[in-house]
Amino acid sequence: MSRPALPDDTELSARVRALDLESKLQLLTGANVWRLPAEPRLGLSSVTMSDGPQGVRGTGEEPGATGLLAPAPSALAATWDTELADRLGSLFATEARRKGVDVVLGPVVNLQRTPVAGRHFEYFSEDPLLTGTLAAALVRGLQSRGVGACLKHFVANDSETDRTRYRSRLDERTLREVYLAPFEQVLAEAGPWSVMAAYSGVDDGTESAPMTENARLLREVLKEEWGFSGPVVSDWAATNSTVASAVGGLDLAMPGPEPLWGRPLAEAVRAGEVDERLIDDKVLRLLRLAHHTGRLGEPGQTPAPPTAPAGPGEDEFRLIREVAARGMVLLRDEADLLPLAPQGIRSVALIGPNAVAPYLQGGGSAYVPAVRTVSFEDGLRAALPEDVHLSVHRGGDSRLRPPYLTDALLTDPDTGTGGVRPFSCRRHPSQRAVPPVGGAPRPS
Repeated sequence: MSRPALPDDTELSARVRALDLESKLQLLTGANVWRLPAEPRLGLSSVTMSDGPQGVRGTGEEPGATGLLAPAPSALAATWDTELADRLGSLFATEARRKGVDVVLGPVVNLQRTPVAGRHFEYFSEDPLLTGTLAAALVRGLQSRGVGACLKHFVANDSETDRTRYRSRLDERTLREVYLAPFEQVLAEAGPWSVMAAYSGVDDGTESAPMTENARLLREVLKEEWGFSGPVVSDWAATNSTVASAVGGLDLAMPGPEPLWGRPLAEAVRAGEVDERLIDDKVLRLLRLAHHTGRLGEPGQTPAPPTAPAGPGEDEFRLIREVAARGMVLLRDEADLLPLAPQGIRSVALIGPNAVAPYLQGGGSAYVPAVRTVSFEDGLRAALPEDVHLSVHRGGDSRLRPPYLTDALLTDPDTGTGGVRPFSCRRHPSQRAVPPVGGAPRPS
């Protein structure tokens, strides 16, 4: 999608300097959960954001809204196909425009470093190179249609346990070669228009600070060394300071309005604790993002939102099925049984908890109310000839705790009736009380 030439920084900086301090600070936090403030004097319309690692959820303002649910990024990474990732990014952009979204909060390029990290369904892989390569392709496809990516969660935010409090202690080589590597690759190859600072913090031996305040990584590495020119956005409710986050490199505190970045930040600027030139730079970065997404016009104008495309259509569902199929990896076929010829099949058994109650996606920011789902049973029935017998069995289940038992599953061994026999804690006469050491018998 073509855009008018971006006014150079000299012109945009002049626009910013024409605003009073309070007006500039108002732009540095959300107008609400998902939308940024508009400022007609700058030609700035409201920019809308949405969660989006596995599809575009939208803003929640339309009750009952559904959307396209894509396979998990792990499945996309298993394809090793950058062209397919580019196409999926373009699909995300189309879906974003349907929902009035300008910036998708994704992709996630944190790494699958432990099986219990908690958000693997949002991550691509354990490998920095594979993650960076596929994520860069996804960003290119997304931004080619005028919808911005927000690369997250910068950086070393690879576990959900105590995610708002822990700090990752890393030596320089590990930080550079493992955790920073996919961010650096995506920034170099695809130029995402925004980056999200994580809840957690980093101690790299040079500075120990929450990521929203980590000047060494946000300012020195991300902005100065790598030349990132867009805004650094906080994870939602991750901003816990005024001066430290403002000088540390954070540009946008979300959601909003963020009380720590309102009057307190104005007072800090007037007290000389925060240079107003830093504030101007933050607003300038937001204007660049707004321009990329078509939300910046001439001063006094408010650009109209892009036209929402129709759909979704069958071509989009076919692409989602292609990603899912391509992401499945066959480990072995020693007897050359595959592919199966449907004509020779008499019966098929579908076994497992997901055969009965499929768990199709993770939760949190990756959750999308799907416009269409197909169960494994329905999919097999549609693919197999009508004379093939398909049996579905729940089978075993691996859970931390056993499932809840209903009365219908229980039988009183004495009466044969359904339900649970009342329990009595009285001791049977054959049971002998064992007295505690040096005392009377224990009570029952």
